[in-house]
Amino acid sequence: MRLLRHCLILLMSLVSLLPFYALLIKATGSPGLDTGTSLNLLPGLYFGNLMEAWRYSAMGRSILNSAIITTGGITLVVLASSSAGYAIARFSNRFHRLVFNTFLFCMMIPPIIITVPLYILMRTIAGINSHWAMILVCGANAIPFSVFLYTSFIKSISREIEESAIVDGCTWFSAFWRITFPLLQPITAAVVIINGLGIWNNYAQAVFFLQSQSMRTIPLAISMFFQQYGAKWNLMAAAAMIGMAPAIVTFLVFQKYFIKGLAQGAVKG
Repeated sequence: MRLLRHCLILLMSLVSLLPFYALLIKATGSPGLDTGTSLNLLPGLYFGNLMEAWRYSAMGRSILNSAIITTGGITLVVLASSSAGYAIARFSNRFHRLVFNTFLFCMMIPPIIITVPLYILMRTIAGINSHWAMILVCGANAIPFSVFLYTSFIKSISREIEESAIVDGCTWFSAFWRITFPLLQPITAAVVIINGLGIWNNYAQAVFFLQSQSMRTIPLAISMFFQQYGAKWNLMAAAAMIGMAPAIVTFLVFQKYFIKGLAQGAVKG
């Protein structure tokens, strides 16, 4: 039974990795095999596709745009969600419960549904083709679920820790930032990864709000690259690899905290 379970896990892992392996093979394949149907079993050693995709797609500027928006959005989400989760977890009253239930309700609404009224609002505040407006949009979309995770996690932390700090002269505000917030590292890592990947890969709203070529993010740049070089599979695979590389590296760095924080934030409370 144990061997069967391990074999099943191995099989599921191989099936999950198969698309990435096929992408690697096409991205490092020789231009002479650029047919879309030919597929070697082993990756090649030709990295010219990556350099061409980088040059033709202006990927450097797109990565910078995605990094600015993702960093700003994540900073907004962590600061706002941790503060709201702390207030809801530590000072439970009718108003805070109403706010928490409102956040839960907002989690059920797909962001694409509010695109039209949001576009009108963005035009009114001159937010089209701007980093700050896209940061606000992505942050607002991610806050409800993040508040849910932070609230559940903070409830699992002993309240006596903060009360001891209050006795020593701290306010609730300073007790949170000096005592409680450093203890939120696991759930913060989970929030960063979950929402960071979502903001990095945001296409449905970025295509409406970032219309200028100089403001394109990674998903938009790859989409336009596919439309222009749709028949060159090696270049398309190389562009896709470049676009997803930063997200993969980030996940590998924070995966330990991600699993721990997500488990504790979703189960405890």
